[in-house]
Amino acid sequence: MIEVDGLVRARGARASLCVLRDGRVLIDHSCGGPPDGLFWIFSASKPFAALLVHRLAVAGLLELDAPVARYWPEFAGGGKDAVTIRHVLAHRSGFATARGFALDALAMSDWPRAVRAIERATLRWRPGEVAAYQPIVYGHILGELVRRVTGAPVAAVLRSEVLGPLELSDTHLGLPDRLWGRHVPIHGHGFGGPLTARMVNRRSVRRAVIPAAGISTTARDLARFYQALLDGFSGEAVTEARRPSGDAVLDRTIGTRIRWAHGFQLGGVGRPMGSLSGRETFGHNGSNCCIAWADPHRRLAFAYLTDRIVAGHSAAAHLGEVADAVLKSCD
Repeated sequence: MIEVDGLVRARGARASLCVLRDGRVLIDHSCGGPPDGLFWIFSASKPFAALLVHRLAVAGLLELDAPVARYWPEFAGGGKDAVTIRHVLAHRSGFATARGFALDALAMSDWPRAVRAIERATLRWRPGEVAAYQPIVYGHILGELVRRVTGAPVAAVLRSEVLGPLELSDTHLGLPDRLWGRHVPIHGHGFGGPLTARMVNRRSVRRAVIPAAGISTTARDLARFYQALLDGFSGEAVTEARRPSGDAVLDRTIGTRIRWAHGFQLGGVGRPMGSLSGRETFGHNGSNCCIAWADPHRRLAFAYLTDRIVAGHSAAAHLGEVADAVLKSCD
């Protein structure tokens, strides 16, 4: 694993990498800090909210092909009455933001404000027509659905349904004040990077419930989450979340080719999961700063968290290099 260690250190960031195979630790490496540092994982958070929605569907509490407005009537505002839950899960809802990325980011830590903005949002495309990644509203839509169906806040449902049963005690949707001393600050580079870092380093943001981006966790806990999915936790729900929504497409928001499932990104298209990743690999990138995935064929669970965010997609190449180095060493 010398090559992997060198790649991580050469990045010049605080980082934590954990790789499991059938529950056995292959790599548990931290650079620049202790292994129990709690990283903000950006969009690598999204599969947690998606998994909750799929679990509710399996339990018969909602239908994936039903309009979101069936469970949340106010969502129909702005002509969104035909948007289904499945559209949202696959990033084909017809709108990527509620009021633009910057305004969505400013409102993301205020749940009622963010929900009202989504209710008033209008469509840019016909639902189901194009893939257009929803950076922030994705989590609030799914989280509000969870609240409407269960009557409980999404963070509480996540704790009772997933984090608690899997004993993921270092994973938090909204960082508790008592754990502030363990949080890992983000360092931003390039155009927009420092501004992003200043925003997400605020205590008010880290403690907020932001399902699309706001999970704080360790690499060890995140790898254990994916290992649990490989081992059959929420089997039917995970099968549906992994189901491809189509072939690789040029996502209208991100501007790169992605294979979307219904809650996960899929491998087989190169970076950031690596050029050696299989088509069955499923996981999620987090702003090219953090990433986690599972490879069912190789029985690998991979979590790589860093404190470095860089504008553009250049950092995706680094994530892919680390993934390929791990895959080479495991084949």
